[in-house]
Amino acid sequence: MKLERKDIEDLAKLARLDLTEEEKNRYAEQLSVIFEYFEMLGEVDTENIPETCQVTGLLDVTRPDIAYQQDTDKLEKLMACFPERQARLLKVKAVFKKQSN
Repeated sequence: MKLERKDIEDLAKLARLDLTEEEKNRYAEQLSVIFEYFEMLGEVDTENIPETCQVTGLLDVTRPDIAYQQDTDKLEKLMACFPERQARLLKVKAVFKKQSN
């Protein structure tokens, strides 16, 4: 697939890129070579090749979300460290601040 300068200008406009004339010509040439390579890959017979989602063999590592009963003494000591609390809720500094418009 041969890309023209106009194609690069359209892509640059979509990507909000300000390209020089030299860059437009260079990218048209470079991307054309890449697309020609993809066209070659389309000619490869992949009829009996199974799909591959990933090749590392890694699996998602997760753990069950289980609440465990904690030692009451440790919990009370921890709660005593918080200067502001309401019942068994602990008040902490805000992580996200509201933006003013």
